[in-house]
Amino acid sequence: MPEVEIKNNHNEKAGSMALDDRVFGGKVSRPLLHEAVQLQLASRRQGTAATKTKGLIRGGGKKPWKQKGTGRARAGSNRSPLWRGGGTVFGPTPRSYAYSMPKKKARAALFSALASKVQEESLVVLEEFTFTEVKTRSMALLLKKLELAGRILVVTSQKQDDLNRMIHNLPNVHLVEVRQLNVYDLIMADTLLTTQRDIARLVEVWGTHESA
Repeated sequence: MPEVEIKNNHNEKAGSMALDDRVFGGKVSRPLLHEAVQLQLASRRQGTAATKTKGLIRGGGKKPWKQKGTGRARAGSNRSPLWRGGGTVFGPTPRSYAYSMPKKKARAALFSALASKVQEESLVVLEEFTFTEVKTRSMALLLKKLELAGRILVVTSQKQDDLNRMIHNLPNVHLVEVRQLNVYDLIMADTLLTTQRDIARLVEVWGTHESA
């Protein structure tokens, strides 16, 4: 069963806690992580690319010339794909690129991402977030004391408006609730920052295996 240090806001060790082996102690599967990330990126695609077919282009109602006797090839519309300014054949149309994967597989991918953070020693657990004032500089000062740099993912058990306001203007810091935790955000973050209480909530939400 993996363990992690618990720190206070002055970057001093305040204790340690054992992590749930099901959630944080599993094997890291790179292919599974790749599949989960590809799924998320596909789901984010807009899918709004579109071209007009012959029937969607304005004009072209009148036959350019009569069917026979001109010596030219037959033509029914000047909006034919063969003509300049005509429609597009088999062009892109609006569509959804989203697809799904089995729930158990998606949960396993999330556990794999969490386990990778533990193995890389990039999981930082605080006693709690305590600030004297709700300002961006307070969060920036905390991150400096914790000696954290790069992309930081802050995980909380529930929406906290004050914490969100403090993080909003920090370009490399992202806040996510436990229920919205996902593989892509975990993989992209250099450090996962949370509290002892939020770890317990994370295990409560994601550690319960579903029979489906």
